[in-house]
Amino acid sequence: MLAKTFDILFARDLKRLLQQIEAYPDEAILWEVAPGISNSAGNLCLHLIGNLNTYIGKQLGGTNYVRDRDAEFSTKHVPRAELLAGLTTTSEVVSRTLSALPDDSFNEPYPEEVLGYPMTIHYFLTHLSGHLNYHLGQIDYHRRLLTKGQRVTYVQ
Repeated sequence: MLAKTFDILFARDLKRLLQQIEAYPDEAILWEVAPGISNSAGNLCLHLIGNLNTYIGKQLGGTNYVRDRDAEFSTKHVPRAELLAGLTTTSEVVSRTLSALPDDSFNEPYPEEVLGYPMTIHYFLTHLSGHLNYHLGQIDYHRRLLTKGQRVTYVQ
């Protein structure tokens, strides 16, 4: 039951992230940084792709993903199509990994001490979901700020 719940939540929020990236009317705006904002939407998207592929795909799913966290924030002007493809692949990796987790594994320790203290898989997946939504909100705000609040209709 927990695996299915997390699968549904991550799929929903990664779809929303994909929709946010698609909603930018001009691809160049993805890489702009306004005063008082530290990161562009493009860099936050790269960061979330790296984060989820590392902590869900690699650590829980056994993929061979190699993360370059510095590049997530320093790389610029990745084509939107490449970001969308990365999100689609990430969503597939996350879903495949979560679907394969037995429910009794959620109380087991997460295989890496990421936050400076031990935690269960359930705890860390909850953290990752919150992290995804935190940056999703930043991207939504970034888009509305830099596009002067153009309305976007999302498909549910």
